[in-house]
Amino acid sequence: MHTGEQVRVEQIRAIYRNSTPGTVTTLITVTVLTIGLVYIDAATRTKAMIFIAIMFLQTGLRLYLYYAHSRIAREPHDWRPWASGFTLGALAGGLTIGAGSIWMVATQHTELQLIALLLIFAVTGGAVGAFGTYLPAFYTFFSAIAIAPTVWLFMQADGLHITIGALFVLWFLAVAEQARRASAVFVESIRLRLENVDLVEDLRAEKALAEEANVAKSRFLASASHDLRQPVHALSLFVSALRAHPMDTEARGLVDHIEGSVRALGGLFGGLLDISRLDAGVVDVNRVAFAIRPLIERVCRDYDGQARSKGLALRVRPTRAVAYSDPMLCERVLRNIVANAVAYTDRGKVLVGCRRGPDLRVQVWDTGRGMSEREQPLVFQEFYQVGNPERDRTRGVGLGLAIVKRLTTLLNQKLELRSQPGKGSCFTLHIPYANAVAPADAGGGQPPAVAVGGESGLILVVDDEGAIQIAMKTLLQSWGYSVIVAGSGDEMLAQIATHREVPRLIICDYRLRENEIGSAVIERLRSEYNDDIPGMLITGDTAPDRLKEAQASGYLLLHKPVPNSRLREAIAQLIESQRSIGAASGGS
Repeated sequence: MHTGEQVRVEQIRAIYRNSTPGTVTTLITVTVLTIGLVYIDAATRTKAMIFIAIMFLQTGLRLYLYYAHSRIAREPHDWRPWASGFTLGALAGGLTIGAGSIWMVATQHTELQLIALLLIFAVTGGAVGAFGTYLPAFYTFFSAIAIAPTVWLFMQADGLHITIGALFVLWFLAVAEQARRASAVFVESIRLRLENVDLVEDLRAEKALAEEANVAKSRFLASASHDLRQPVHALSLFVSALRAHPMDTEARGLVDHIEGSVRALGGLFGGLLDISRLDAGVVDVNRVAFAIRPLIERVCRDYDGQARSKGLALRVRPTRAVAYSDPMLCERVLRNIVANAVAYTDRGKVLVGCRRGPDLRVQVWDTGRGMSEREQPLVFQEFYQVGNPERDRTRGVGLGLAIVKRLTTLLNQKLELRSQPGKGSCFTLHIPYANAVAPADAGGGQPPAVAVGGESGLILVVDDEGAIQIAMKTLLQSWGYSVIVAGSGDEMLAQIATHREVPRLIICDYRLRENEIGSAVIERLRSEYNDDIPGMLITGDTAPDRLKEAQASGYLLLHKPVPNSRLREAIAQLIESQRSIGAASGGS
């Protein structure tokens, strides 16, 4: 249905909706007036009965028509028959009132004639609101109610009646113009509303397409990330295993370069993983009171070397402030902001400090390139970088501030950015004050380091990638462990069937072939040994739903590519924790 048709439908709905009160009121008023004329002997009982009967008949038919339309008013329908029916009803009502009033009071009582004319004035004035939304019906009713009184007034041929007739004509013209304008305003409002409805529908369709595209993008990134992480993880393991072999200085330098490239890839995947974990809602917030100064100094100490290599001064303003938030997440926010400041400042300095106010404001000032107002909201989008069209990887990949935005939203902490092109930028993180004194240092929730060395025992590794099986076996054996590798749970069960040694650890890829899930494989293997063997999941997935599933399994979850030091430390922690549990059980 095009716009013109929709406008007509709305016009017809409006006249049917608006007409019932006026129609009933007119019937009551005319009936009371007629009874009054009979009571004062200004009209005969016969005339009154005929007039009232006609009024009730045409009013009843019109009200029934209004009721019938109300039953289908909300459904699509052809407006034409309903418009015709209403117009015929308006014609009948106008003729009945106009001609009937003159017929009833066409006597020598001028005052009664004026009362009848006043009634017609009132009815025509009220018709603007009831019928004005659809002009054909209004003009029909208007003409029907006005013709008989106007003709009768001029036929009286005396000055009073001719003057009243002239006023009558002027009144009708004024009311008709008022109705025309009211109808135009109504039609325009309907057109605007319909256009807005169409616009909203278009926006909804565009939003649905955008959301679908975003889901497809996330699905693609998750799939591509998983597939890319596999060889990078294998490469990382091979490089770590290679370091255990003797080599000359030149070869060791080449290995260092390879390891640097793998580390850069790991940084990219780490950023993607952070985005996915935050979007998946698997990052917990643990708020405690902590001193902010050690956190700031630790972050700046880590980036001091990078700043010095660029000739920048990275300075910290001492503070005694105690904050109340998640120190680990706040540190991640501050790290990304400081890294961004150092990367985009070519000369001058970066200053990190705090200001007191209603809350604690941690600020990072830089004398870097700055950014325009248009660019400022864009820097919090994924992969957007100011002034880096060539995509220089030394400046990062454009995920740091996107992670910052998500983290501050998760923490429910305000983040402000002020910047001017060529003059630098200032990021301000608002953190609530703590009511209690915090420890002198906030370690960010990192677990204590576990000493490694002297490793031994059996480790089971389940991964469906052949390269990762070889790399994991080579690396773990170089650390002193015995290793059995397999590509699935069934394959591992077959291999350990004749192996009597109980493994100290099970390492399993989270998503295996044929929809096999790593956590289920670990459970099967633990059941086989009837022992609570520690388990570790390693995944290359970044899809939010899979991250939630893996997180809910309760096993330690590492993400490919896993750095050599992190893998070795995690293995040592799990084995040591199991040894402690066993010792406690034996002692009891």
